[in-house]
Amino acid sequence: MNPKQAFWLPFTANRAFWKAPRVIKAAKGHYYTTDDGRELLDGFSGLWTSGLGHCHPRIVAAVQEQVATLDYSMGFQVANDKAIALAERLSGIAPEGFTRVFFTNSGSEAVDTALKIALACHRAQGEGQRTRFIGRERGYHGVNFGGTSVGGIPANRKAYGASLVPGVDHIRHTHSLADMAFSHGQPAWGVHLADDLERVIALHDASNIAALIVEPVAGSAGVLVPPVGYLQRLREICDRHGILLIFDEVITSFGRVGAAFAAQRFGVLPDLITCAKGMTNGVVPMGAVLVREGLYQALMHGPLEQVEFFHGYTYSGHPLAAAAGLAALEVYRDEHSFATAHALEPAFEEALHSLKHEPYVVDIRNIGLMGAIELAPRTGHPGARAFEVFLKCFEAGVVIRNTGDVLAFAPFFDTTTDELERIFATVRRALEEVA
Repeated sequence: MNPKQAFWLPFTANRAFWKAPRVIKAAKGHYYTTDDGRELLDGFSGLWTSGLGHCHPRIVAAVQEQVATLDYSMGFQVANDKAIALAERLSGIAPEGFTRVFFTNSGSEAVDTALKIALACHRAQGEGQRTRFIGRERGYHGVNFGGTSVGGIPANRKAYGASLVPGVDHIRHTHSLADMAFSHGQPAWGVHLADDLERVIALHDASNIAALIVEPVAGSAGVLVPPVGYLQRLREICDRHGILLIFDEVITSFGRVGAAFAAQRFGVLPDLITCAKGMTNGVVPMGAVLVREGLYQALMHGPLEQVEFFHGYTYSGHPLAAAAGLAALEVYRDEHSFATAHALEPAFEEALHSLKHEPYVVDIRNIGLMGAIELAPRTGHPGARAFEVFLKCFEAGVVIRNTGDVLAFAPFFDTTTDELERIFATVRRALEEVA
């Protein structure tokens, strides 16, 4: 074996990758630099992570200072000052009532933590029989056992079979090419799809269901935008049956949809919110679960010295990650990043939809600074056409994302119109070459 191939890449065809590796060695602002010195315009802002741009100087400085001051301290029965401060700042920008923050190290860990909080809260309130979870087809909730189980992307589940968490069911996804194709923003059709939750509730009985978990916008499945009124109806159904509603905002939080949280953009208040990615601008891995005060208080009983929630990670609230998070939140505030992202949305939408008549394009959809172009699959080779477009764009100096037969886009919050033009001109040429 070539020792240079020891790295096993995630979500990657490793054998194909090592035949022609794509290696990044540096980044600054909106650009990557490859190991052979090529400059690439990043059209996906990391992996939905880096809306402020790469190596933002204020975040870099905060991390450098922190690692020289406090690199790590035990997180059980001891707290560090940066984690305390970051929790306070997060609760300050969160939707009303989200007063508590439990730190994790990733979105995947945040999801599994939220599921456990839901179970613990029901048990604490005398409803320990509520153990079932409801996810959604084409949903992505990370890759830990809980998140994979409530997730609804078949390729992420099939290799693990019956080994996943039991007691999970799924409602149908929200996308229909026949009824929604080429929608700008939220589709007008589809609010009735939320009623599928009633079908699943009737099957399992509401008294057995702990929580429903959905992404406000399904990102990894190819930017599936919720129909007008859909999230509101899910909230109403959950309220009617005493079921907790979890919003997985690992992608949609921190400006990606032009607000601090998608819950605020859509005007729907869940019970728990998971977040990660943009919390530190992708600089240091970190995730969190934001919890409404009533759920937190449900666990605060028994002797004062009793551990109320037997859960946590060695690196929960890591001081280096918390310092990065504090700096990122300060930059979001001082640079008015959420408003800037919202202002860029019309130009992004126009540029994205300008490819409507290109070869193989069957749908284009968008919300905030999340966009997708869906391609007709190549017969017998699903996903191959989009991957070929990804490769051609990479070779031409632009990085996008392909997921299945979907090309996905997530520009930086301060992307210029010239950069948008370059991104989509490159994609247009790639589509024509593939055709």
